[in-house]
Amino acid sequence: MVRQQRTIKNVFVFEGTGLHTGEKVRTVFHPAPPGTGIVFRRIDLDPVVEIPARADFIYSGAVKRNTTLSRNGAQIHTVEHLLAAATGMQVDNLVIEIDADEPPEPTDGSCLELVEALRAAGIENQGVPIRPLKITSPVTYYRDGVQLLAVPYDGFRISFTIEYDSEHIGTQYRSLDITPSVFASEIAPARTFALMSDVEMLRSEGLIKGGSLENAVVVDENGIMNDEPLRFPDEFVRHKMLDIIGDLTLVGTPVEGHVIAVRSGHNYNLPFAKLLAKDREAKERALPGPKEGHWDIGVIQNIMPHRYPFLLVDRIIEFEDRRRVVGIKNVTINEPFFSGHFPGHPIMPAVLIIEAMAQVGGILLLSSVDNPEKYLVYFIGIDKAKFRKPVLPGDQLRFELEMIAIKRRFCKMRGRAFVDGAVVAEAELSSTIIDR
Repeated sequence: MVRQQRTIKNVFVFEGTGLHTGEKVRTVFHPAPPGTGIVFRRIDLDPVVEIPARADFIYSGAVKRNTTLSRNGAQIHTVEHLLAAATGMQVDNLVIEIDADEPPEPTDGSCLELVEALRAAGIENQGVPIRPLKITSPVTYYRDGVQLLAVPYDGFRISFTIEYDSEHIGTQYRSLDITPSVFASEIAPARTFALMSDVEMLRSEGLIKGGSLENAVVVDENGIMNDEPLRFPDEFVRHKMLDIIGDLTLVGTPVEGHVIAVRSGHNYNLPFAKLLAKDREAKERALPGPKEGHWDIGVIQNIMPHRYPFLLVDRIIEFEDRRRVVGIKNVTINEPFFSGHFPGHPIMPAVLIIEAMAQVGGILLLSSVDNPEKYLVYFIGIDKAKFRKPVLPGDQLRFELEMIAIKRRFCKMRGRAFVDGAVVAEAELSSTIIDR
């Protein structure tokens, strides 16, 4: 899973009624810098309380049929649909101002309205790589006959099984790779649902004051009570997938793996998210990530197919999506080409300086597409190449490239190479992306 962190381009307002409180609620979605994650701001409190959507802030008290976060005595509950929309659409960084303790429920009980609002606001790359939790060995959770399992997988896949005594729900199974397009079309429209017997119980406890047949599918002994038919034959299991996608947001970073759930719900999803968050923390302690804003060699190798002795980029230190990139190449005497170029007078070949420059530009181009590891960059033209100074062992090459033009899979960039602030080479490079 290789991609940039993402946020929204524009502020937007989402208003409605809280599912359980029945109160009118106003939320304001703001873009947020890389590394922020999703943060709720309870602006109705004095002082304002910020509650990050992370496992550390999962409410430890008794919660029924929703996901609740808590910090310093302040709570925000029923956040799962909002979180599912953000995670499903790969929006990593948001600040959400809210004037109550529960977000507004979308009018139809799905999260399709939220998906459409995020799309309308615009989703943009932020020039900083995402660092997913890569599942490298099975992580399991089992309680009360409920099973949750995460196993290695190239991507993010959810497989879910539900089993209900109601003949109108029964046993349903669905397995999908979760991408923004799949989420928007196959998961987001699935509405929340409940048995009529559960509705009566929840109402007796003072909950679902904002619930109705307009924002939930209700099932009794005779079948679906709603006028609108099911949107999918297996809409019930799809909504359970929506819920667990929202709950897995609390891991704190996207999950790269296959999550398998049997008969699960929020009471089980949340402890499982805590397990995965602990796995993430352990991996980050063992292998610290790159400096903020840098693309380290691990990320570079996930994007670029080149390997020794032809990978000529060590780090990306500045990145503006589809606009500009700055990369570093450390030149050492151990470079294999120095043994023949030239014995006793080592000079980095000019063609390899251009190749290193092209690789830095290739990262900029490949990072403009989803799943860049599935593509290659072919360079189709080099113009105005000039070489001003020799590059020697011990030098650090700094490559600065800016996009001149980009159209579909073709682009042209202007590049310059520096050593100690002095230009040593420059060129204009044309390239295209092809399937790997």
